[in-house]
Amino acid sequence: MFSRNFSTAKEFFSNLLQNVPPKYLENVDTRFHFDISEEGGGQFTVAAKDGNLEVQEGLVGEPKCVVSAKNKNFIALLKGELNPMMAVFSGKVKISNTSEVLKYAKMFGMA
Repeated sequence: MFSRNFSTAKEFFSNLLQNVPPKYLENVDTRFHFDISEEGGGQFTVAAKDGNLEVQEGLVGEPKCVVSAKNKNFIALLKGELNPMMAVFSGKVKISNTSEVLKYAKMFGMA
């Protein structure tokens, strides 16, 4: 079960490795950049390939998708308190490649 015990993006990414079940990494080859503003945010890279998941602070490599949001909106989205479609349409969350996010939503506990 994916832990929802976090209040900042930094906490979420610090614990992501232990929260993603190995089955969600099978046949995965992606790289996300997250640019989360406000206190508790930061810039993070999440890369998955060949069953391995890597989380790094900073923007590393060429992403398949970039997600930008304020920390409070990002956390609300992850906890299910903010409707994903409304978050995107209202500009609270910006996603460069929606199909990539939909494909790997389980990896972030969103499906």
